[in-house]
Amino acid sequence: MKNLTNTLAILAVASSVTMAADLKLYTDPTTGQIYSTAGENRVLMGEYVAKKENKSSDVTSVVDTKSPHFLLGQQSGPNMKITAEDNPEMYLKLGVRFQGTFEHKRKDYFNDTKDVNINDAYMRRVRFEATAGFSKHLSFTMDVRNDKANYEDKGEETFNVGDAYLKISKPFDTSLVNFKLYRGKIDVSRTETVKSAYTVHYDRPAVADEAAQYITHNRRGTNAQMYGDWNKKVHYQVAAGDGVHSGKMVDASGSKLSGDVLSQDFFYGGKIKLSPFDGWEETKLTETYFGEGKHFTIGAAYWKTGNIRTDAAVGTIDHELVNLEISAHYKGLSMSAEYFDFDGVVQDWATSTTTGKSDGWYALAEYVFTDYGYVAPFVRYESWDKYKDAAAGEDYDFTSKIAGVNWYLRGNTIKAGLVVQQDEYGKTLREDAGKADETRFKVTTQWFF
Repeated sequence: MKNLTNTLAILAVASSVTMAADLKLYTDPTTGQIYSTAGENRVLMGEYVAKKENKSSDVTSVVDTKSPHFLLGQQSGPNMKITAEDNPEMYLKLGVRFQGTFEHKRKDYFNDTKDVNINDAYMRRVRFEATAGFSKHLSFTMDVRNDKANYEDKGEETFNVGDAYLKISKPFDTSLVNFKLYRGKIDVSRTETVKSAYTVHYDRPAVADEAAQYITHNRRGTNAQMYGDWNKKVHYQVAAGDGVHSGKMVDASGSKLSGDVLSQDFFYGGKIKLSPFDGWEETKLTETYFGEGKHFTIGAAYWKTGNIRTDAAVGTIDHELVNLEISAHYKGLSMSAEYFDFDGVVQDWATSTTTGKSDGWYALAEYVFTDYGYVAPFVRYESWDKYKDAAAGEDYDFTSKIAGVNWYLRGNTIKAGLVVQQDEYGKTLREDAGKADETRFKVTTQWFF
């Protein structure tokens, strides 16, 4: 009877432990009494661990609770975050991003017999994203992508690695010093650095796309970079790493280098951005603000890849890029503009023995009607002189005009758009290089979780 009583006591105490804290139980072998603390003649019976409720909200999350409420709800994180139950500093973030486009395009050549109308449906971006957090300071981010699948006559294309960088966040517990190693973007352009899910229009300006290839392959050739900010009022980035890729090097007409890059120096450079007005600091790099907050930022960058040795007529060249940016938003209105100056541009791979300059700019504006379902009309204008040192009578100008409207159904998580775009080329590019003026009508969609 005594043993039964003791057993019932143990079960009662142990069951209560599951609702409270961990507990060790002791017994006196002489009297058989049970104690919760150690003492003379007391022997440890066992350790009873408190049962913890496993709430899914403690280990997974996806909804951005600070997001506005859109027609289809609040936007996602981005990505679903799964936190380790036994170590909250370790986590896994998984997500997908895909953008689809239905497009009607008219191509107007200098030779009218070549004019063509194209109806095209393609996946502008298809990506699977993953981030693994190892500790308070260390994480790894990467994605695999298949962009422009089914674009015109390109077929399904293939998957490749995009971002793939090790991030060391605040190792000295200050936002002034952070590091990225391997395939992280260098800031050659604001719009190129903004995540494509956060851009107003899926297709970035052509002059910015050229900047993305001019210093290092796809602005993320393997590199090491240091970056940070001071109270969100001053942002900076410095980096060095792998240079250009021959398959993305073009002359002033847009023709690719037919041979190889035989050797080159590491690229190097940096960018600094300022938010000079109190209360107008840039807290997140994006082009979409959903009618909330305000910011004002100006910035400048210089990048160089030297001694690029090619097997073209021009031989060895240096690429230098200067980038200036300005951006601001106040509630529903957002605006941004950038200027690019390229030095070391080849006029023609086949015949040029010297290089020249190129410069261009774009301006973008959007207004979000928060009271009308987050419908947001936008416009963008781009002007680019692809070869400023051209002879008299040669015209290497390019202009692009875009007008459209986005509908943020669930912020950047789910959105749709209608866009009209008109691209025009100068006489030399149309007559000699075979470029066609284009008029495009697009229906776009984005899904980003």
